[in-house]
Amino acid sequence: MNVAQVVGHATSSVKHQAMQGWRLLVVQPLGQNGAFDGFPFLAIDNLGCSHGDQVLITSDGKEVRTMMQSDQTPVRWAVMGIIDPPDSE
Repeated sequence: MNVAQVVGHATSSVKHQAMQGWRLLVVQPLGQNGAFDGFPFLAIDNLGCSHGDQVLITSDGKEVRTMMQSDQTPVRWAVMGIIDPPDSE
């Protein structure tokens, strides 16, 4: 699993059959120091993430196929969880 920040969303007029009903997010990977690390990419989301959320993402193919309930999917990255922001006092 990796940590990323949601920087946007994507809309597709044509999707692979396995991707019907899934939201596409543009996520930016974060390095150990919390700074952007690498290029942004697409990940599927079923948790309702918002712009600016920090999320846990996975590229584990078996987990993605299980989550999507499909053995025939082109998806590589999926959101596994939303990281709670630190308490502000």
